[in-house]
Amino acid sequence: MKKLYLLLSASLFCLHTKAQTPAAAPAPVQANYQLAARFSPKKIQKLVFTTNIEPHWLKQSDRFWYVYETSNIKNWYLVDPGAQKKELLFDNARLAAEITLIVKDPFDAQHLPIENLKFTKDEKSIQFELKSSIDVVKKDRKDKKAADSLEKKTFYFQYNLATKKLAELKNYEKVKPKPKWASIAPDSSVVIFARYFNLYWMDKENYKKAVKNEDDSTIVEHALTKDGVEYYAYGNSGNDDDTDTDGDDAKSKKKRKSSSVLWSPDSKHFALIRSDERKVKDLWVINSIAQPRPTLQTYKYEMPGEKEQPHRELLLFDFDAKTSKKLNVTLFKDQELSTWQAPVLAKNKDDEFRPSVWLGTNSRFYFYRTGRDLKKIDVCSVDINTGKVDIKVEERMNTYVEIAKPGLINGGKELVEWSERDGWAHFYLYDDAGNLKNQITSGSFHCDDIVNIDEKNRVLYFTASGREPNENPYYVHLYRINLDGSGLKLLNAGNFDHTSNQNDTEKYFVDAFSRVNTAPKSVLCDNTGRKLMDLETADLSRLMGAGYKFPEPFKIKADDGITDLYGVMYKPFDFDPTKKYPLIEYVYPGPQTEAVNKAFSSRMDNVDRLAQFGFIVVTVGNRGGNPERSKWYHNFGYGNLRDYGLADKKAAAEQLADKYPFIDINRVGITGHSGGGFMSSAAMLVYPDFFKVAVSESGNHDNSVYNRWWSEKHNGVKEIITPKGDTTFQYTIDKNPDVAKNLKGRLLLSTGDIDNNVHPANTIRLINALIKANKRFDFVLLPGQRHAYGDMTEYFFWQKGDYFCKYLLGDFNQPVDIVEMDREIEMSNKKKP
Repeated sequence: MKKLYLLLSASLFCLHTKAQTPAAAPAPVQANYQLAARFSPKKIQKLVFTTNIEPHWLKQSDRFWYVYETSNIKNWYLVDPGAQKKELLFDNARLAAEITLIVKDPFDAQHLPIENLKFTKDEKSIQFELKSSIDVVKKDRKDKKAADSLEKKTFYFQYNLATKKLAELKNYEKVKPKPKWASIAPDSSVVIFARYFNLYWMDKENYKKAVKNEDDSTIVEHALTKDGVEYYAYGNSGNDDDTDTDGDDAKSKKKRKSSSVLWSPDSKHFALIRSDERKVKDLWVINSIAQPRPTLQTYKYEMPGEKEQPHRELLLFDFDAKTSKKLNVTLFKDQELSTWQAPVLAKNKDDEFRPSVWLGTNSRFYFYRTGRDLKKIDVCSVDINTGKVDIKVEERMNTYVEIAKPGLINGGKELVEWSERDGWAHFYLYDDAGNLKNQITSGSFHCDDIVNIDEKNRVLYFTASGREPNENPYYVHLYRINLDGSGLKLLNAGNFDHTSNQNDTEKYFVDAFSRVNTAPKSVLCDNTGRKLMDLETADLSRLMGAGYKFPEPFKIKADDGITDLYGVMYKPFDFDPTKKYPLIEYVYPGPQTEAVNKAFSSRMDNVDRLAQFGFIVVTVGNRGGNPERSKWYHNFGYGNLRDYGLADKKAAAEQLADKYPFIDINRVGITGHSGGGFMSSAAMLVYPDFFKVAVSESGNHDNSVYNRWWSEKHNGVKEIITPKGDTTFQYTIDKNPDVAKNLKGRLLLSTGDIDNNVHPANTIRLINALIKANKRFDFVLLPGQRHAYGDMTEYFFWQKGDYFCKYLLGDFNQPVDIVEMDREIEMSNKKKP
């Protein structure tokens, strides 16, 4: 029996293992599960309400409205920037009483469940809706006796802002949101969609029917193409529903799907990228908990280095003639094509039927093509009358090239290009012939996005980071600059991370700002940066009352002793400076981003909340991480995708332990998800004597079976051209399984079993290598979960907490039940059926 017990406890695939406290571990410390439970996601929802306002700019004026909720009440406000005036849209108590009289359900000022508020066209009234307790039969139900045939009756109202009169809108026909499949022409005359791998169209009247009832048998629709086939389709080949694991289902093919077309402003033409994926190899996941029997999902998946890649075609359609032509845009082997959508006006962002319009004019649109090695990108335009392709800008680098949407001036007579060609991200001004006129911005800082272009005054509004001295270089600010490069001006000063929302006239913007250790605030400013009025400060009173304490930002050096790294330290809220705490690093290596908060966030699971068990949790950047710095910093890991950030993570822990005596450098853990899962396992295998415990979630441990885009871009793929002109691509990369034999500490691996992003094979291959190296480890499989863990996220948080509590604190007192989850039972005033 003793031998049998040993075999069972060493099983590598059991969901829960229980090991003895390591002999060398310090005296066990009881973990504070109660404090961690106090800040669960459900509880946070009742402690933190609105943090940043979202302005809804009106169409006929510079005014905007917003909604803001505190621990006391939710209010709706109207702001007039010109008058520097903010007022309530209505008196909550009075409106609640009037609604109660009509609906016959009781409402009060604090509990007013208004939904879908919008202004009328004359901007003199608002319309909104709310649900009652009355059960009614759904209008589109054929079987009115079905269990799900009932819904709560919705009441519709209109409120006059001047007279303060409320009126019920009886027999109101609510306009349903635009379906995902509908691509509406700018003049609303026609709608394009995909079905059976081809393009179809319907007119406005039939579209109205489809919005009301997609299965209406009287809907008339017309085929626009006939040669589309699976994986060489004109629209979405796969399933819109990511949870569907039966990709060959006939019902799915019959459904209307999105077509991703971009229209000309005059509604006469549209462009479409068609992909031939027929030679791309298949990949599979199995949903083992599907009912009544497991199901298989088959999908196309390009892996790095493979020769079987999709081929892109750029098609131009003349809708009136019902014809199309394939444009001659091919230049690079296995190239990628992308089109740009025209900027959406701030006043139109709430529109339910906003059309997708191409970036360009009626006769010309813009696109870009990218070589497979991502070292070359061409920004191009197409003359739709001749089909002629003009190269406007060529971007070339020895590592991968990044690109952003350009800005057009006077219909494309000038172009504002974003480029990292001098080692920093800046804007450049070109004429229509593709000649560089001047560099607009310059210096050791990173420009982000074009916000607006004032063509009349020739002013560019943009966001950027890293320019202001003595600030975290990731803090974003809003700037203005003349197109000739003169007159650069900071518009929202302050040592915070800023999010700005400017109106279409470029007169005003709302600035929301915070740091990880400050409450978010929002103010209204004009286009010179002058603050006009304070708007809101986030209500964190209940959060602070529960014992929350802000984390602490810090700056250290990278492993080279030169490069500045920025991080955040999270302590237990019952922190005792006389104690020694284990250190856990929460990591994501980049290169898309770093797992380091720069502004206040109420999402606390991997940092604040994890610390409450009794840990110091830190997040810190690494060379090769965040793209918001120099090109050198961002590309540091190019060609070394496994190890590039690990030395900096180790150096960070060492420096923090040297500075803070409460950090125990002999008990260092590491954890992360996706790229962070990959990095946390790599840390255990590359520095096995330093990192003692890791929880590694859904890691891309073997990037040779991860997707081509991320792996080839960030690690590099070698383009080889033979004397005959044939082009091939070679790809090699270091993998976690290669160093599995180095494991010394405790490692917990996890994955969702139907993850179609980072395929479970990534984790299984590492498991295979660990088994062959005779290593003990632990593994949690999450059934029915994709790359994110869905409704099992909370469950896995406690699994992760348990693992660190066991092997960093020595606390093995966890019962079988996760009692902290069992206590999270929501009380409802609704009767059980």
